Formats: sequence, structure tokens, C-alpha cells
Amino acid sequence: MNQELTVPDMNDVSLSEVLKALADKGRRGVILDLMNRSSEEHPCSSFELPKAKSTRTHHWRVLREAGLITQREAGNGSFVRLRAHEFEECFPGLLQSIRDANKNCV
Repeated sequence: MNQELTVPDMNDVSLSEVLKALADKGRRGVILDLMNRSSEEHPCSSFELPKAKSTRTHHWRVLREAGLITQREAGNGSFVRLRAHEFEECFPGLLQSIRDANKNCV
């Protein structure tokens, strides 16, 4: 089984939803972590999120529905990729601003 989960088109991404998704420290940490990794897909299990599967699933869904990541189910796992290029085109400097703000206000 190899299934790409639905993500919004960048024209439908709402800045309000993005900021709500990033308001959670754990989800923001995932995005910051992805910014420091290659632009490839990464296993969801390689990120620090709460241990409960339902909670982890919720966090991935919020990030995906906000348009920040793509997610693909494959076999026994799932993989995510930051939509960095798409975000830079739609919201220039937003992700870098989040990174900079996080450095100053940890």
C-alpha cells in the first residue's frame, strides 16, 4: 500500500490555519526539524511527538490540513515532507521568520 494523503492546494492554504498549526510547540518543533533536514521525505517515526498514536496522528493531520507538509502512507509507516518551496512562493519568508522567532523566544 502506497497512498499519498490529501493536502490543500497552495491557493487554498490559509495563513490563519498555518499559524494555528504552528502555535503548538510540538508541531512547530516538527516544522523546524524538517527545515534542518533534506527536502526528501522522512519517516514520521523519526520526529519527537507524544507517544500515543492517536495524538501523533492528530498532529500530522493538523500540519497536513494546514498545508505545511505532504504525507504518504507506505507499508507499516508513513513519511512526511515539508512543502518549503511551495510555502516560500506563497508566503515569502514565513518559515524563516518562524525559525528566527523560535531562536529568540524559546
